Amino acid sequence: MTSTILPAKPDSARQKAALFAGGFTLSMALGTRSSLGLFLAPLALIGVPIEMTALAVAVNALAWGASQPLIGAWADRYGAGVIQAVGAVIYAAGFLLPALLPGTWPVMLGIGLLTGIGASCTAFGVSLAGVSRAYPDDRRAAATGLAATGGSIGMMLCPPLAAAAIAMGGVSLGFLILAGMMLLTVPLGRPLDRAALVAPQRRNSAAAIRAALSDRSFVLVSLGFFTCGFQLMFLSIHLPGYLTLCGMPAATGAWALTMVGASNIAGSYVCGRLGQRLPPHLVLVGVYVLRAVTTLVFFALPKTDLSVAIFAIVMGTTWMGTVPLTNGVVARLFGVRDIGALFGVCFISHQIGGFLGTLMGGLTVAWTGNYDIAFIITALAGFVAAAFNLPIRLNRPTLATA
Repeated sequence: MTSTILPAKPDSARQKAALFAGGFTLSMALGTRSSLGLFLAPLALIGVPIEMTALAVAVNALAWGASQPLIGAWADRYGAGVIQAVGAVIYAAGFLLPALLPGTWPVMLGIGLLTGIGASCTAFGVSLAGVSRAYPDDRRAAATGLAATGGSIGMMLCPPLAAAAIAMGGVSLGFLILAGMMLLTVPLGRPLDRAALVAPQRRNSAAAIRAALSDRSFVLVSLGFFTCGFQLMFLSIHLPGYLTLCGMPAATGAWALTMVGASNIAGSYVCGRLGQRLPPHLVLVGVYVLRAVTTLVFFALPKTDLSVAIFAIVMGTTWMGTVPLTNGVVARLFGVRDIGALFGVCFISHQIGGFLGTLMGGLTVAWTGNYDIAFIITALAGFVAAAFNLPIRLNRPTLATA
């Protein structure tokens, strides 16, 4: 069955609305999720062990990754409007549950499962895929890169708001604030549907997924995306602890992550623009090599405020830049008809990488007392990801156009 191609609108008002909707939704989805680490110590004070909250965050990553292909396929079939509305409510419920019933199992169910499923309905596989469907080939990478900056803004602004709420009213108020943020995104799937150049179709995405998994280039870009999740989760969870072991104040890790988020605002947009002008898989090669070299150099240098700041800024410029680039590779290979489902398959690899990066950092410091081996592995993973992306071939007929 071929896609129904809708005529492009003579003005860009609907595209602008879709861009705002996708960017704002990403801002809330990723910003609230990046605030979860702030709850570990406060929850421990009311009887929820830190290791259980950390396990809930890890389960969150797996639930997000495991549900993303199915959720993305539903968005391809029924449109983003209903999927995002339901997902935003589920996401908010994941925060409301431990807010109203503080305890270990509400945290595991709410933070571990519900917010993971909610993220799959509101983040990359639905909102960013919706932006992809709203723009033609010659503007798609730049548009998704601009939308991805929304996630960076949320990652920079949401944690301070959550921290202030926790200080004022404890974990319950903190979770209530995060729930309210997610409910703001309930109606924002509709602008994505109204701007789509490809109409949703009631079709089974399984055939497209099978075809993609048999495609060498799709498998390679997915394997590279594993490294992205591995590196980002390792650094976001363990960088503050690493800097503390290096003798730096605890506050250094907090401002370093803030600088990462601030730098990524421009970085995501620049990566999207580069992916529009150059083959996106080659830009991915450059991004992964830059991450690897930067990590090795930072590891070797003395740890000072200057070296930490430079590391945070350079890593921040590439932090989420892989998302519009990977999305661009998938769109160039197969079009946007099944972009939600196919990007969701890629995202499973990303989330498995994130789970293992978090676990690897914890095990390394537990077994050796430092993060030395973990930093070397994280850097080498960047070179491996670059090697995966280098042989990708885009100059051939796609399996699905538009």
